[in-house]
Amino acid sequence: MDIYQVGLRPLLFSGLKADPEQLHRQALQLLDWLDHTGNRPPASWVQARLLQSCGFSDSRLERSLWGLSFPNPVGLAAGFDKDGVAAGVWPSLGFGFAEVGTVTFQAQPGNPQPRLFRLPLDQAALNRMGFNNQGAAAMAAMFKARSQRQTERPGASQLKIPIGINLGKSKITPLEEAAADYLGSFRLLKDWGDYFVVNVSSPNTPGLRSLQATEQLEPILAALQQENQRQKPMLIKIAPDLEWEAIADVIALAQKHHLAGIIATNTTIRRDGLKTEVLEATGKSVQDEAGGISGAPVKQRSTEVIRFIYQQTQGQLPIIGVGGIFTAEDAWEKITAGASLVQVYTGWIYEGPWMVRRILTGLGQKLEQHGLATLADAVGQET
Repeated sequence: MDIYQVGLRPLLFSGLKADPEQLHRQALQLLDWLDHTGNRPPASWVQARLLQSCGFSDSRLERSLWGLSFPNPVGLAAGFDKDGVAAGVWPSLGFGFAEVGTVTFQAQPGNPQPRLFRLPLDQAALNRMGFNNQGAAAMAAMFKARSQRQTERPGASQLKIPIGINLGKSKITPLEEAAADYLGSFRLLKDWGDYFVVNVSSPNTPGLRSLQATEQLEPILAALQQENQRQKPMLIKIAPDLEWEAIADVIALAQKHHLAGIIATNTTIRRDGLKTEVLEATGKSVQDEAGGISGAPVKQRSTEVIRFIYQQTQGQLPIIGVGGIFTAEDAWEKITAGASLVQVYTGWIYEGPWMVRRILTGLGQKLEQHGLATLADAVGQET
């Protein structure tokens, strides 16, 4: 019996009618405490129990990309840990990698509240957070402090997984100055991330999605890669709402500027097919509410985008698949469409902390069913 799904989730979602953002903040405070004191009791004991309960090890599921070793293919998507305060805890929850951010060069409060809503009938969430974060300098200081703590208090062994950093544009920065804004963040953080993501696809910063157009995206990628000199894997995260021609243009730019891969996809601004008609928290029609939809409604489209990118690149440009993953079947669908790795967020909120373990167990079973030796053999099998 999954106590989260049977007891805790109904209590949090329906019984207490708690604000989703407040619950998120409280969860991060707990994870932040675990991260700060993880090599001392009682936090070390808690992390050990979490790993025992949520973790799952299977050498067939290990992946190696960009010179990085991923103990498993399931990562935490950007948006949950915006300031990276729990980067040291995500391994204990079973994740094979984690992406922190979105972080911007300037600290910013984000959009007015309420700005995060659950859509249980659709197994979805609607968010218009607006890149609320403490800024790139604060994140760099946090990573430096964590490194010093680990040096000064070696204690229990530190689990290591790749940590990606998702970069966004500051709201106050004009679109024509976006390249300098992204570059400023990268310079502050380049020593701390194992890979980096250019986020030009959130619907919650005015004009941001227009940066996916070739003439606006190219200066950003050129500036970042000139600074980077291919030292760190650089990826781009795209929207599911782009037309095929626009996606092909992004692929061409990614190849021209030697990007390491593409993350497909961000949230959608489409509202068709939703069962939810009115947001209880605002009393307004979901059709009239700003923000991006994540979870099950974006599942099919993100898989279609993954398949398109894989086919267009003959599998030569690694893809991280994200959008609507709740089960091993969902993850398998994206992997066989062409994703080398997958990420979860909304599904993890709905399914609970044991979801990663269930997905990994299920992927191992899928390999057996299909007679495959490793997960790498499954990538793109259905294209």
